[in-house]
Amino acid sequence: MRNAIKLTIAALLVTVAVLAVQEIQRPRIVGVPHVAVRVHDIEASRHFYKDFLGYSEPFSSRTDGKLLTAFIKINDRQYIELAPETSPNEPRFIHFALETDNAEGLRQYMKSKGYKVSDNPAAPHRNRNIGTPLEDPDGNHIDVTQYALDSETMKDVGKDMSDKRISTRLLHVGFYVSKRETAHYYVDILGFREFWRATADGKTANTLNLMVPEGCDYVELMMGPPPTTPERYGSTYHIALEVPDMDAVVAKLNASPARKDYKREISIHTGRNHKRLCNLFDPDGMRIELTEDHTVDGLPSPMANLPLFAK
Repeated sequence: MRNAIKLTIAALLVTVAVLAVQEIQRPRIVGVPHVAVRVHDIEASRHFYKDFLGYSEPFSSRTDGKLLTAFIKINDRQYIELAPETSPNEPRFIHFALETDNAEGLRQYMKSKGYKVSDNPAAPHRNRNIGTPLEDPDGNHIDVTQYALDSETMKDVGKDMSDKRISTRLLHVGFYVSKRETAHYYVDILGFREFWRATADGKTANTLNLMVPEGCDYVELMMGPPPTTPERYGSTYHIALEVPDMDAVVAKLNASPARKDYKREISIHTGRNHKRLCNLFDPDGMRIELTEDHTVDGLPSPMANLPLFAK
């Protein structure tokens, strides 16, 4: 009997070891390659991003001659995608992307963790990069992107990067979250690394910055209920562009011939992270946050040591 028990225990240990080996590992997540937004007037948006902010549009995607997406290039691995709206009531923000070197592997990994994923394997998009969709617990859409050598993106490497660009890096994308499970999704499941949190009321944190696991881009989670007005929506859902010298960038913007068409004030202020910021808004009211790459005092950004959600 004793030998039989020992053999049973040994067999169970072997089974556990085999299952551990077979556990699906998360592929690398190295950056935020693009953000996609809906626009009301594609030509007005092109004017803002290209003529005012200084970016190029190296390619676009079309179906039967109809424009689906205009690709605004920030650098060789980061873009803003502009999609003409089908209805003025549609939310402006469509999705943000996460870059991986194994999109299908990430789909399988998320499935193994019990999250809903596409029934179809990761596949080439119209621009021939490989992708698969994900959705966090708050309903924010994520386009998992794996760059392919024959894609439009890779064919344009080293091209279409004017010195007129106000920034050469998409630093982060910001969006709202209201559920504890969403923070768990990014930190514990996807492996994001928290490096900063801030508070507005001194009781709970309302902003959480999470860096991608194997890179330096990050997402900014804005804690709270969903925005109730288009203005609040456009302010909460935003992208940040990093700049080395805010004064020089603002001077460039004010000297641009397209400045006459931008009717808002351009001003600089210091944020809670002790970095100088400047908020611009595209023609649909989405916020473009310019962020200096250093704090005003040269010290690390002060961080709130507070819980994310009220008990």
